[in-house]
Amino acid sequence: MNFDSRKYVIVIFFVLTGLLYSIKLFYMQVVDDHWKLRAKQIAEQRREITPPRAVVFDRNGKKIVENKTYYNLMMREADMEELDTVAFAKLIGWEPEEVGKRYRAIVEGEGKTLIRETGKYDPNYRKGRSYPFIKELTQDEMSRIAPNLENFKGFREEVASMRNYPYANGANILGYLNEVSAEEVKNDPFYKGGHHIGRTGIERYYEKQFRGTKGVKYIVQSARSVVIESFEDGKYDTTAIQAPPIHLGLDVELQAYGEKLLQNKKGCIVAIEPSTGEILALVSSPSFDPNLLVGKKNISKNYPKLVNDENKPLFPRPLASEYMPGSTFKLIQALIGMQEGVITDQSGFTCNKSVVGCHNHPHPSSVTKAVQFSCNPYFYAVTRRIVQQKKKKSSFHDAEIGLNNWAKYMHSFGLGKRLDTDITGLRSGVIPDSKYYDKWYGHHMWKFSTIRSISIGQGEVQLTPLQLANVAAIMANRGWYYTPHFVKSIGDDGPLEKYRVKNKTMVDKKYFAPVIEGMRRCVHEPGGTARRARIDGVTMCGKTGTVENYIGGVKQKNHSVFISFAPMNNPKIAIAVFIENAGGGGGTWAAPTASLMIEQYLNGEVKSTAKEKRIMDAKLSNFK
Repeated sequence: MNFDSRKYVIVIFFVLTGLLYSIKLFYMQVVDDHWKLRAKQIAEQRREITPPRAVVFDRNGKKIVENKTYYNLMMREADMEELDTVAFAKLIGWEPEEVGKRYRAIVEGEGKTLIRETGKYDPNYRKGRSYPFIKELTQDEMSRIAPNLENFKGFREEVASMRNYPYANGANILGYLNEVSAEEVKNDPFYKGGHHIGRTGIERYYEKQFRGTKGVKYIVQSARSVVIESFEDGKYDTTAIQAPPIHLGLDVELQAYGEKLLQNKKGCIVAIEPSTGEILALVSSPSFDPNLLVGKKNISKNYPKLVNDENKPLFPRPLASEYMPGSTFKLIQALIGMQEGVITDQSGFTCNKSVVGCHNHPHPSSVTKAVQFSCNPYFYAVTRRIVQQKKKKSSFHDAEIGLNNWAKYMHSFGLGKRLDTDITGLRSGVIPDSKYYDKWYGHHMWKFSTIRSISIGQGEVQLTPLQLANVAAIMANRGWYYTPHFVKSIGDDGPLEKYRVKNKTMVDKKYFAPVIEGMRRCVHEPGGTARRARIDGVTMCGKTGTVENYIGGVKQKNHSVFISFAPMNNPKIAIAVFIENAGGGGGTWAAPTASLMIEQYLNGEVKSTAKEKRIMDAKLSNFK
C-alpha cells in the first residue's frame, strides 16, 4: 500500500469515529430520554438545608432569642401515586375537601412569581418541586403523622425552626419574622417558598447576619421515590452553618423592669451606656409579647389585633415619636451661648415673666443656677443673644445668620438628623433653620421674636426620645458620643467598627462643667425641679421638662419629660423618659421613673419601694 492509500484510510477512520460519536450523542440527547431524565432526577434531588437563625444574648449572657424546632409537611407532586384523599385527610386531621383546597392554593398561590417588569405573575408551579403542604407543625403533631407517611408517596417531613423568646420583652427592638414573598424569592436565591425573613427590628436590620449559610445534600431515589443513598457518597454535599451568636448591649432585665414601670401609660424610656453608646433599654409603651408574632398562625391571629389597638403597641415610640423637648433643651442653649461667647458661666438675667411665663424661684445669677431653677426668661435671653448677634444691620438678615449657626450646633449633638443606629423606623426630628422659617414667613420676614419659643424647647423643635437620651449621654461624656446601637458583637468579633467612631460636638469640654453642676443641683439641692429623682448614695445629674401638648388646638395634659445620667463622675447610664399626657411637670412622673431605672441598673435592686409602687400603680389619663 502506498503512502497516499494509507493517508486516506487514516482520514476515513477519524471521520467514521467522529460520525459514530455524533450519532451516539444525538441519540442520547434527542431520541433516548433516559439520560435527560437521569440528569433531571439528580437535579431535582438537590436538597438545600437552611440552618437555624443566629441566637441572641443580652449584655449579661442571657439568651433572649432562640430557635424552637417545628416541622413542615412537604409535598412533591411528581412523586405521588394515587392519593387516598379520605385516608390522608384523616391522618392530618382535615376534611377531604380541605386537602384539595390546599393543593389548589399551592398551585395558584405559592406556585407563582411576581414579574417586576410587567407587574404580572408567572405561573411557575412545578410538579418536580417540593412545596410546604402544612407549615409549622409541632413535634407532637408531626410524630403522629410521620410514621404513616410511607403510605402517601410524595409527602415527607422537613425540619424547620421558628423563633422563641424566653423573655416577653423588647418586641419593638427584636422585631419579628414573616414568610418571604414571591418577589423576595426571585430577588435573592437564598430564599425559597416558606422561608422566613426579618420584617422589623434588629431581625430586619441584620437579616444577612442572622440567616447563616445554607448547606446542600444530594440524594438518589428509587423508582418508588424512596431515598436509597447519598449521591456519590456525599462527595458534593455541603454542611449548613448557623450564623454566630449575636450579642446585644441590651440589659433584658432592665428592659423588663422599664416595661413594668410604664404599664398603663403611653410613653417610652431609653437608657444608654455613655462610654460605649450601647443601648441598655429601649421601652415603648404599650408593648406586647414578641411570641405573639411567631409563625404564620400567630401572625394571622394576633397581628390584626395589634394593628387595630388604639394604644398602638406596634408603634416604636422611642424611635419614631417626635416630641417637643421642653426645658431639657435648655442645657444645649447654655452650652452654645458660652461657646459663642455671648454669655459666660457667671452671666445672670432677670426672671422677667412679662417676656415668657415662669415659676417662682431665686435669682438665676449664673448658668448653674439657671439650670437648677429652670428659668424660662433666662434662656429666652441666652437664645436671643445666640440668634441676634448684630453681625448685620438688618435684624432679619442677622437672625438668618444666627439661626443657621445655632442649627449647626444642634446637628453636632445628633439632632435634626437620623442617628445611624442599627434598627429601622427612625425619624430625624426637627431642628428649624432659616430655610424652614422662610417657607412659613418668607425670606427675611422673621427674626428671633418670631421664633422665640425654640429657646425653651417648644414650638417647632422636635426630638425623638432616642435623640434626647443621646443628649444625656453627651452631657455625661462632656461633649462627645458614640452612635447609640444595639449590637455590640457578632460572634467573637468584638465591638463593630461602625460604632467605635467618636462623634464630637461643637462645644468645648470646659463649658460642660457649670451646666452639669446645675443638673446635679436640679436633683440634689433646694429649688431643683427633680427632687423626686434622688437615690440614696448616688449622685445624679438631671433636667426636667414639661411639654405643652395640643390636639387640634385644644390644650391637653402636659407630657412629663426627664433626662439624666449617673453617677456624676464616671457615668454608667444615661437616660431619657417621656410619659405622654401625664400632667404635672417633668419632676412629677418622668423623674422618679428614671431614678428607679437607674437604681435598678446600678444597684441590681430597688429599695425605693414607695416610689416604685406610686409609679407602677399609676394609670395615666391617656391610656385606654
